[in-house]
Amino acid sequence: MDLRLLLVATLSAFLCGSRAQQEGSICIKANAQSCGECIQVAETCGWCAAEKFLTVGESKSARCDDLESLKKRKCNVTSIENPRGSIDINKNKPVTNRKKDVAEKLTPEQITQIQPQKLTLTLRSGEPQTFELKFKRAEDYPIDLYYLMDLSFSMKDDLENVKNLGTDLMREMQGITSDFRIGFGSFVEKTVMPYISTTPARLINPCTGNQNCTSPFSYKNVLKLTDKGDEFNRLVSQQQISGNLDSPEGGFDAIMQVAVCENQIGWRNVTRLLVFSTDAGFHFAGDGKLGGIVLPNDGRCHLENNMYTMSHYYDYPSIAHLVQKLSDHNIQTIFAVTEEFQPVYKELKNLIPKSAVGTLSSNSSNVIKLIIDAYNSLSSEVILENGRLPEGVSITYKSICKNGVEGTGENGRKCSNISIGDEVSFKISVESQKCPSHGKPEVIKIKPLGFTEEVEVVLNFICDCECAAKGEPNSEKCHEGNGIFECGACKCNDGRIGRECECSKDEVRTEDLDANCRKDNGTDICSNNGDCVCGTCECKKREIPTEIYSGKYCDCDNFNCDRSNNKLCGGHGRCDCRKCVCDANYTGSACDCSLETATCLAKNGQICNGRGTCDCGICKCTNAKFQGPTCEICPTCPGVCAEHKDCVQCRAFEAGEKKDTCESVCSYFQLIKVKDRDKLPQPTDQSFPLTHCKERDANDCWFYYTYAIRNDTKEVYVVETLECPAGPDIIPIVAGVVAGIVLIGLALLLIWKLLMIIHDRREFAKFEKEKMNAKWDTGENPIYKSAVTTVVNPKYEGK
Repeated sequence: MDLRLLLVATLSAFLCGSRAQQEGSICIKANAQSCGECIQVAETCGWCAAEKFLTVGESKSARCDDLESLKKRKCNVTSIENPRGSIDINKNKPVTNRKKDVAEKLTPEQITQIQPQKLTLTLRSGEPQTFELKFKRAEDYPIDLYYLMDLSFSMKDDLENVKNLGTDLMREMQGITSDFRIGFGSFVEKTVMPYISTTPARLINPCTGNQNCTSPFSYKNVLKLTDKGDEFNRLVSQQQISGNLDSPEGGFDAIMQVAVCENQIGWRNVTRLLVFSTDAGFHFAGDGKLGGIVLPNDGRCHLENNMYTMSHYYDYPSIAHLVQKLSDHNIQTIFAVTEEFQPVYKELKNLIPKSAVGTLSSNSSNVIKLIIDAYNSLSSEVILENGRLPEGVSITYKSICKNGVEGTGENGRKCSNISIGDEVSFKISVESQKCPSHGKPEVIKIKPLGFTEEVEVVLNFICDCECAAKGEPNSEKCHEGNGIFECGACKCNDGRIGRECECSKDEVRTEDLDANCRKDNGTDICSNNGDCVCGTCECKKREIPTEIYSGKYCDCDNFNCDRSNNKLCGGHGRCDCRKCVCDANYTGSACDCSLETATCLAKNGQICNGRGTCDCGICKCTNAKFQGPTCEICPTCPGVCAEHKDCVQCRAFEAGEKKDTCESVCSYFQLIKVKDRDKLPQPTDQSFPLTHCKERDANDCWFYYTYAIRNDTKEVYVVETLECPAGPDIIPIVAGVVAGIVLIGLALLLIWKLLMIIHDRREFAKFEKEKMNAKWDTGENPIYKSAVTTVVNPKYEGK
């Protein structure tokens, strides 16, 4: 354990040191004129109160710096003012732990669910203070439940089932708490048009037909909280249904009165539950204008004889107003509504913290189960809230919930799934960014929503150093007693200014003094590198003595010039008012450009081979295709491919004219083989010239490669496989010829056959035609001739 603490302490010290180095400049640039101003800049800033700490010409603000810098500047540790914040726990009563084998009855005042109860934080600007808050859900914690019911006509059957709710709910709640009280209230609507009918008959009985209803009312407190279930049943049994004209009801008026009328309702400082039962929607702020009601709800109790008497005078409350009052009075709301209005009340639940929505059956027969389930849901979640924070104060939460589950941000405020007897904790950090203007302590309160217990946090602010209390008024050290000498420096009296209060505001206005310290009427005083003391800039001193601010407006220095090779002015000049003054034979903003040309001479004695200019000792080729130290290389010029063909061939494929001398004459480049042409480097992918080559060998095979020079290294990428023309394949050719001949023969036979068929059909058709034209009788022989010759006498008359 000790080793872990040592490791944490070491790590914290390291982180603080790193942060101090980063914020050291913040302390200096803040131009703090007193110890109190210095410690408000950042938590890492300190003030050196040693009287002789400042050197000649240093301003008073140089006393404010980060702690490590002050130590390096020889300020004694005992003279460094660095007040720190603290946490004091004023009331720390442990959470209640009941013994399982002892049946003890405790009053609500004897039960503690949150620890600690009061603490005091001393805050320094920028330094958060973190404390742990524990919460334990107590066993057998008292509960007050108020049942608020809509008694409009549509809830008639529901009223019958609620009449026995008192004793039944008492019996069920025995499993949760032995101290349970229940109350009952009802509501209908505002008693003005157009919400109800104001005719005399309807004011007596607003229901139609033979229904017997009571007169309409806004809200009625029927039974204040009691532990007598029989009394609840008796009074609820006497209630009658009423009626109104519009569908939305005036339930918000009733909720407001239930929340703010603590004495009339009988609320105790215990768990407070409000069950809101209805089968309709609700009116809210602004709807009262329909009835000529324009005054906003005042959020006060207006019960007379347990009746709300100002419904005709004040508008309905807004949702935000209800949220505020329910939270202020620690009331958790359960909306028991019918299925039809579930979406509406679920949206309302999202706006009201610590509320739940349950589905009410059409006749309210499931109301007890609904209440039990909703209570378990609400009580299983704890959500922390805090009151209004003072200006400049922020608060963050980190929750450590059941099973070690952690939450941050908005989830750091709450823990869920908490059972009775479970303990959870919260890490709460409070940070102040500035001192309050009045300088007085502030109080904030943190509490779990729906619970009456709260933590009172008193905030004290460190606005000045301890040494300020030992100041010497009208000290002679402050120019003839014109100031208080405190913390090693003068704090000038009213009307006096200057490092030693040597100037009078009456003689020279502050604006005039500052104007003398602004360059070109700018906004920065002494270029933010010095202090304006009586109209004259006193430049700040650097930690390194050789680094100096200078100039009338401290706008010059000898350490902010350009650097080369991490050297100021490249080591070849001096820094004068943020500009390098170079030595002979050097030029440039960082004196990094040499005027010597020896490094640009080529072998032929020319500067850059006549193809470029010598700039800072380096050749800059005028044509991009040339490269190299003296522009002697042209990898993309014509002839590159042919020049390197034989060497590429012999090294990549062990062939070609230089096969035998390959190792001796062809080792001047680096060879990289790739599988196909797509893997070759492309000109668009390179920042240096690149040549693509395609060459043919003695076997008529093609090979592809690229040639380039990168950083004085010659690179050749070559496709590892040759691309050779393929020889003729005899078998397919012969097979093709034979197949062609066969196909042609078959085609000729088919044509001949077709022609024969056509010819035969023509001859047959001709025969048929002649046959049809024949005149002889097919029953006789056409060539038969009789042997008898018959002669007829023309004169014979048959007599």
